[in-house]
Order: sequence, then structure tokens, then C-alpha cells
Amino acid sequence: MATGILQEIGSTSAIADIAKKVVDGERLTREDAIRLYNHDDLLSVGMLGEYARRRAAGDEKQRYVYYIHNMHLNPTNFCVETCRFCSYANPGNDSYTWTVDQVIDEARKGVELGINEIHMVGGLNPICDLNYYEEVLSSLKREFPHIHLKAMTAVEIEYLANLEGISYEETLKRLVAAGLNSMPGGGAEIFDDEVRARMHVTKTPAPVWLEIHGIAHSLGLHTTATMLTGIGENVENKVDHILLLREQQDKSKGFMCFIPLKCYYDGTTIKDEVKEPSNDDLLRDIAISRLLLDNFPHIKAYWIQLGESLAQVALSFGADDLDGTILREKITHAAGAKTPLQLAKERMEELIQSAGYTPVERDTVYNIKRVVEPAQTIELPLKEKVAALIGS
Repeated sequence: MATGILQEIGSTSAIADIAKKVVDGERLTREDAIRLYNHDDLLSVGMLGEYARRRAAGDEKQRYVYYIHNMHLNPTNFCVETCRFCSYANPGNDSYTWTVDQVIDEARKGVELGINEIHMVGGLNPICDLNYYEEVLSSLKREFPHIHLKAMTAVEIEYLANLEGISYEETLKRLVAAGLNSMPGGGAEIFDDEVRARMHVTKTPAPVWLEIHGIAHSLGLHTTATMLTGIGENVENKVDHILLLREQQDKSKGFMCFIPLKCYYDGTTIKDEVKEPSNDDLLRDIAISRLLLDNFPHIKAYWIQLGESLAQVALSFGADDLDGTILREKITHAAGAKTPLQLAKERMEELIQSAGYTPVERDTVYNIKRVVEPAQTIELPLKEKVAALIGS
């Protein structure tokens, strides 16, 4: 495999030295990553990402692509923050806040369909204080003890801690005692201060976001990490963001997965002043994050944002996870996403199989629940596979 990737990229390629570092297992630098973002041959970058994915997975699992049977719950869309790229948070007349009973009723709809994870995030709402979330989590765990509760972004932890006048650690300990099992990675956005200032992002700066995840890891919670693009960032901002995550993972070792995200613009006023990520940009984010984040077990192609076809292509660029069945995603759709609100398990497996991989149903922390062996696996060169998947 190592000799093959070097031959495919070629000794005269502008990134031949980077390819050699990847094959030799050397950690890539900031300069390496910037060169990969600026390299004109997307497929070569993709091949390196795929090589890194397969090597990290090992021989037995190198064709595995994971998904989870889950649902999203958003108990409130009222938010005191005014991030310019957000269409979900609503401080006006269209805001809502669910009672604990309403949360349970919504959760039951997913549980009856056989989900094994609830992914819960919401706005920063002073009515929804720490006591509220303790009651929500404990009620969910009491009603559905077998369901994994993945909830509360670092942004929400920071807000609740400040609201209560207690530490991040104490906040997390109380939520864990109530039933919190792991944390999502939302709210990271882009760590660069200048981009955040232009987007009016005052919540959870990089040191705080990283600190909270580090504390969560020390308490035994696994978490995920994200990066939001299309909000005025440049290549250097993205590379620096990913490297800060790599540095934190070196310290606390609790991140399960990295999820590149893209901004949707319906309901915002920023579209004319930012560059919307192209498919090329999105695939580079997948491949380069796989190459830089050598200490992250998994990279996710979030189908709800990428769409089914591009998410399939991303599986050949270093991603090994499509996320989940979801059941009524709200946040991205509030900003104009046209993807389905949910996908059946069978459809998830079909997408993975038709992209040439083996579907694996997992739980939240990547324990394997079921491996679905594909009827036939067809190995195609990356260029042919991309053309076949996107129909061009």
C-alpha cells in the first residue's frame, strides 16, 4: 500500500515530500497542511487521506464505515448569543422551550424506532438553567436507561457554569451524575479571534472550549470536535484550528471524532461577505484533517450537511463515518439545508455499500453493534470512483 500511494502521486509531484512523510508515519506540520490546501491536484490530496484512513483502521477494518441509529433533540431555540451565521437561535416570538415532559415525549418517538443515542443541544436560555438540564437528563435516563445521552456542548457548559457561579468541572460533574454519557463538539466554530469578531461570536473562545473538553476527558467523558467553515475563514485559520485540536488530544486523549461542518446562509446576512465552501474545499477539509489529526480515531462526513452524494465521495478522502439516522435535524435545516430530515438505517447502509465500503452500525463510543458485509466490493481508482458517485 505504501509503495502504491507514492507511485500514484509521483516523485515529481509538488507534494511528493509530504506523501513520503505520510508513508513514513511522520507528523505533518502547519506548512505541510497549508501546501495541501493550496495544491492544485485534489485527487492526490484525497488519495493521501484515504491512505491514512486505511492505515489507521488496520487491515481487518480498513473498509469499515460507521453509522449510528440516533436522534437529535433541541429543547430550546432561545439564545442570548447573536452569532451572525446562526439561523436556528431565535430570541423573538418564534422561540420555544420544551418542558421536561415534552422532551420525554419527543425522545419516545425515537426510542420507539430503535435508536440507541440521543444527541441533545440547544440555545443559551436563562430559563434552562443547570437544574433544568439535570432534570431533563435524569428523566431521560429514568425513562430510557439503555439510551446513551450525548448532550451539552462546551458552549452550554460555559453558559451554565457562569449562570450558576460554579466551575466548569462542578457543572460537568453534576450533569454526569444526572445521566450525561458523552459530549458533542458543537460551538467550536473557527477558533481564530478575528473571524469570530466579524461574526459576532462572543461565546467560548478557543482556550475555554479546549479547557472544557479537557476537563470532560479527565472525568471519563468521550467527546467529539468540530470546525465550521464558510464564515470568512482562510486556509491558515482552518489549519490552526485543527492543530489546536491535535494539541488538546495529545494532552487529554478523549476526542472520538472530528467533524468538518459548513455554514448555510438562509436567515443570515453574511452570504455576500463570505466565500461559500466549494465541494473541493469540503473534500480537502476531510482529507487534510485525516492527515493532520493522526491522534483522532475517526473523521466524519456529516451527510446532513454534505448531502448524500458528496458524503459518499468523502469516504474515499479519509472519512470513515457518516454520522447517524438523526430523526428531524433542526439546526442546519433552519439555515436552508435541503437534505432529508432523517435517513433509515437501510438507506445509510446502502450509501456506504454503494460507495464501496462495509457498513458498520456502532454505538456512540464506536463499539461495533453489527457489521453488514457488502454483496460485492468493487475497487476503482479514485478518479473513476468520484466520477461514478457524483455522476460526472
